[in-house]
Amino acid sequence: MSNTNETFLPAPADVIEAIVYEINDGDTAWMLTSSALVMLMTPGLAFFYGGLVRSKNIINTMMMSFLTLGLVTVHWVVFGYSFSFGGGNVMYGSGDFVGLRGVGTEPNPIYAATIPHMLFCVYQMMFAIITPAIISGAVVERMSFRAYVLFILCWTTLVYDMIAHWVWAGWDFDSVTALPTKFGWLRGLGALDFAGGTVVHISSGVSALTAAFIVGRRPDIPRGDKNPPPSNIAYVMLGGSLLWFGWFGFNAGSALSSSALAAVAFINTQIATGSGFLAWVFLDLVFRKAATAVGAMSGAVVGLVAITPAAGYVHAPSSIFIGAVTVIIVYFAVRAKSKWAGRVFPQLDDSLDVFSCHGLGGILGCIWTGFFASTSVNPYGANGVFFGGGILLGYQFAAIAATVGISVVFTAIILLVIKYLIGLTVDDSKLEHGLDLSEHAVKRADLEEKPEVTVELDAVSQKVSATDTEEVIQ
Repeated sequence: MSNTNETFLPAPADVIEAIVYEINDGDTAWMLTSSALVMLMTPGLAFFYGGLVRSKNIINTMMMSFLTLGLVTVHWVVFGYSFSFGGGNVMYGSGDFVGLRGVGTEPNPIYAATIPHMLFCVYQMMFAIITPAIISGAVVERMSFRAYVLFILCWTTLVYDMIAHWVWAGWDFDSVTALPTKFGWLRGLGALDFAGGTVVHISSGVSALTAAFIVGRRPDIPRGDKNPPPSNIAYVMLGGSLLWFGWFGFNAGSALSSSALAAVAFINTQIATGSGFLAWVFLDLVFRKAATAVGAMSGAVVGLVAITPAAGYVHAPSSIFIGAVTVIIVYFAVRAKSKWAGRVFPQLDDSLDVFSCHGLGGILGCIWTGFFASTSVNPYGANGVFFGGGILLGYQFAAIAATVGISVVFTAIILLVIKYLIGLTVDDSKLEHGLDLSEHAVKRADLEEKPEVTVELDAVSQKVSATDTEEVIQ
């Protein structure tokens, strides 16, 4: 059967039709696959970040990503899904689904008419898992793990759940069309975000920048110094590849069906990522005289970020522009940050350029959606500037401003409270040997204690000739 409820967004009156909802095996199979693909992105992020830091901090950096697989999963089951997708009001969800009450094997027609409600829940869980993990790249190599655990729990509850509700929530559906009549604030306003430009990337990117200011610089990297070289570029390429692969579930899965719309989002994802990859390689060849592997994978990630809000709303050729132009802007933002940020803002140390890649990339992606979106691609969306719908661009800017504002304010409050209660960073004395040792009891081979060997040589033995030595060896 066809699935007419293909997006999260309210349909224009001229395309609304009655919806028959029952489990569709093809849609269910695709969404199970997409959920697994999005889950794989978090280990991919762990490898990507882990390869960029110094060897003494690899395990700690990777653990910051893996932590969310456990912590946010439990959070989502207990109350996160309810706060994000429950009823309530336009700002925050209710307790409708606390403890997954009422989340069973029957479809919830408000969100997805042809897959089990619990499958929609677990798919959205994977989004909630990777989003706070992205923030960790701005505070690696100095934030204590216990402070990070507390921060992730508070941030997911107060920031992620709220923004997800604004952008994607709906409730009180019409008995004829089975479409919701009430929406989260930004969804009701008319802003478009197909797969998480605001919810995932702007929120995490802006929060990462805020966290970098409050947590402060790595004390063993003086102001003005460049980042140390990556410790494992192979990890970076592996992680980037896993992110690229998993992102098809992230974007194409957001169609919530095995449908033509999923195919549109799939091809747009590949095109934008490929063009972003090539754009960074080209810029590296021009300015660095070498096509760096880290740069190439960074370009791919930025292309993925940029297409995320637009993937199900734009024609395929637009994806070339979205990926390439976003990468060009981000590339020069990273260069400017490397050259000037430490001098202008001595406290700032966004270790792995999370804001530039995710925050700025997400902002640009939302803006491009306001230009390139077309109802000929997705009748449940809206027309952008290039298709006669200039008002959409205004809604996109409103969504960007709201997401930036709430992310900055709540991130700052959470971190300042934690700083007062238990502190944010590891003692400077522990940084020399790395956070792998101090936070996770992981000893590196070169730090293992070695027995001291005392060799006493008398005057005669010191004068053993090469001939004598050869005779002994024989």
